Amino acid sequence: MNEVKRRNIVFSILGSVLFLAALAVLRRGSLAPAGKEEVITIGIFSDSYWEVQNGYSYQILEDAITLFEKENPGVKVEYVSGILKSDYPEWLSEQIILGKAPDVFLVFGDNFSDLAEIGALKSLDALVEEDREFSSEVFYASALACGKYQEEQYALPYECAPRLMFVNKTILDAEGIAVPEKDWTWDEFYEICKAVTKDMDGNGTADQFGVTDYTWSEAFDSNGVQLFNESGSECYLADERVKEAILFMERLEGLCEGYQVTNRDFDLGKVAFRPMLFSEYRAYKSYPLSIKKYSSFDWECISMPAGESGSNRSQLDTLMIAMNENTAHKQTAWKFMKLLAADERMQEEIFDYSEGVSVLKAVTESEKTRQLLIEDSGKNSRFNLSILSDAVENAVVTYRFRNYEEALIEVDKAVRDIMEGNANISMQQTIWNREINRLLKNKMEE
Repeated sequence: MNEVKRRNIVFSILGSVLFLAALAVLRRGSLAPAGKEEVITIGIFSDSYWEVQNGYSYQILEDAITLFEKENPGVKVEYVSGILKSDYPEWLSEQIILGKAPDVFLVFGDNFSDLAEIGALKSLDALVEEDREFSSEVFYASALACGKYQEEQYALPYECAPRLMFVNKTILDAEGIAVPEKDWTWDEFYEICKAVTKDMDGNGTADQFGVTDYTWSEAFDSNGVQLFNESGSECYLADERVKEAILFMERLEGLCEGYQVTNRDFDLGKVAFRPMLFSEYRAYKSYPLSIKKYSSFDWECISMPAGESGSNRSQLDTLMIAMNENTAHKQTAWKFMKLLAADERMQEEIFDYSEGVSVLKAVTESEKTRQLLIEDSGKNSRFNLSILSDAVENAVVTYRFRNYEEALIEVDKAVRDIMEGNANISMQQTIWNREINRLLKNKMEE
């Protein structure tokens, strides 16, 4: 059973039983009698969200618990350790079904809309409105928007990572090409890829290339394409900006004359560009991981190139914090969520103990953060903090809905079919758009 089907089955079960479970099971951890400790529980996993080596997975939480219990006498914070990231979504689903979900828990972007739809997450709108000490303005707008579902706030952002373009500076230097500025365009991107794609060993076959891992998804994002409406009832594949992106992808792929450039080629120093999450940049720019990967060439990160009708925007991967709809400790849980997400003391630790980026503008754009990132990147790095802050602030916020992954698979099939065929692109867009809309309608009626 593939991952999409398994996830749909899990959340279908959740949707059916959550209401009954909430009624039938006594809410764990009810308010303690006077003189007794109030206990809130936290859902977390043991390894890095960014899938790189990290020996500090609980450090920020432990520091937050120590501070929270000191500032809130009579409250104890507990969590279950040892749950792997790969097992965490299924573990959380099981806890929700059993009526034993933690009061506060981390939520992956891929699972957020499903959990909100089935009623597993408490809406935070009333808490935000009533809390005069809380301000949504401290967050990057795009990161905060990742926690919205149907115009209601169901989660706070905890840490994030934008998708940026990684540049092999060694190749560009050898070719006498300057590293692009942050407002560069598709045309500049194409011309550089064309210039560096060549046969270096004289055997008649190109062995140095322009780019790998750049897909229609990156092209759509940087050309202002919105694929679906928020509810997931309509697809916009027939948009003219989609056609522009497809034509650009055809030109770009044509440079390789049928050769499939791989990430391995980039690792070996044979490719000029590759999109990656900023978390990978942080992980592999720092010692000792810098010795294990990308050590044979100098590399840096810049913004994504802007399309004809778009800008230098890309996706943002955001790890969020949500509250159990059935918690008996709403106010205490809210205070702890704010400490993790909105307190600069905790958010500064993101840069110390994780590979992600703080969701607070004041933390990410601080001089302390700039110095830390320069130190991690090496003294010869040309890293520009404004590239990072702009990428987060202006990131594309994707509307996720039930069956989103299945719809995305159909879009991928459509784009591949259009690019590999010889038919009129606009006509093919219309045909595929009609087919995907039919799929969306059928899924909504199930």
